Amino acid sequence: MKSVVQDLLDIIQLEQLENNLFRGQTRATGQKSIFGGLVAGQALMAACRTVSADRPVHSLHAYFLRPGDFSVPIIYDVDRIRDGQSFTTRRVNAIQHGRPIFSLAASFQVDEAGVEHQTDMPEVPMPDELSDDEDVRHQVAANIPEKFRAAFLQDRPVEFRPIKPVNGFAAEPQDPTRLVWFRIKDKIDADVATHRALLTFCSDFGLMGTAMLPHGINFFQPQLQAASIDHAMWFHRPFRVDEWLLYSTDAPTAIGARGINRGLIYKQDGTLVASVVQEGLMRIRPPTPLS
Repeated sequence: MKSVVQDLLDIIQLEQLENNLFRGQTRATGQKSIFGGLVAGQALMAACRTVSADRPVHSLHAYFLRPGDFSVPIIYDVDRIRDGQSFTTRRVNAIQHGRPIFSLAASFQVDEAGVEHQTDMPEVPMPDELSDDEDVRHQVAANIPEKFRAAFLQDRPVEFRPIKPVNGFAAEPQDPTRLVWFRIKDKIDADVATHRALLTFCSDFGLMGTAMLPHGINFFQPQLQAASIDHAMWFHRPFRVDEWLLYSTDAPTAIGARGINRGLIYKQDGTLVASVVQEGLMRIRPPTPLS
């Protein structure tokens, strides 16, 4: 039986249909639509497949346009906008049922030397001192509506070890900050493009929930309509996604039924490898009147 990690590797690597045209498979996860991180990771992989390996991606900016349908594949149409002496730019549209569901722009750069500095990594316990998030999920499983329980408890290709485990069903408001170690569970033999596509996939886990913490709300509340609106990433330094990475996130503001979530991703030695920003919809609908 195929492992969940191998399954993820298989679907992140796309089928090429024609020049600039790729097809990606999807998987049902128990959500109403496709996990946004998967679409973002596949779209980045499509862009990478049209750029030489000596120009790794350094940034991406994307919008989620429509919910994805996990019952059909996704077509990725790559526009080769520019190939310059140092930088390359690509635009990717992810299409289902003849309509775009996601749009991504990515920039690639030849490696070059320059001035350097970075923000220090927070002082936190190392991952071998912490419990796996899977243990925490099983502890709160009884609080999950039955129709969501199987999806909540399913095996994941990514292992998470939170610094301070959060009960997502607790009603009390909390500071909008999170610290969690994560990695792909198994060692993988993959190129730089695949590691960056997989980090894009991982970066969507739990990020939008950061802005929900001060308000004591969660994804399972029936009155909450939640969705990612956009997603941006910058890749700073080399890393491997099958080695422990620290995701430090905060949510500086929420307004207009939208919350801003920011993240910094570090290696265990304190090296800052990526930055993330995402805005998410957090619309609280009025309760449905009883008939």
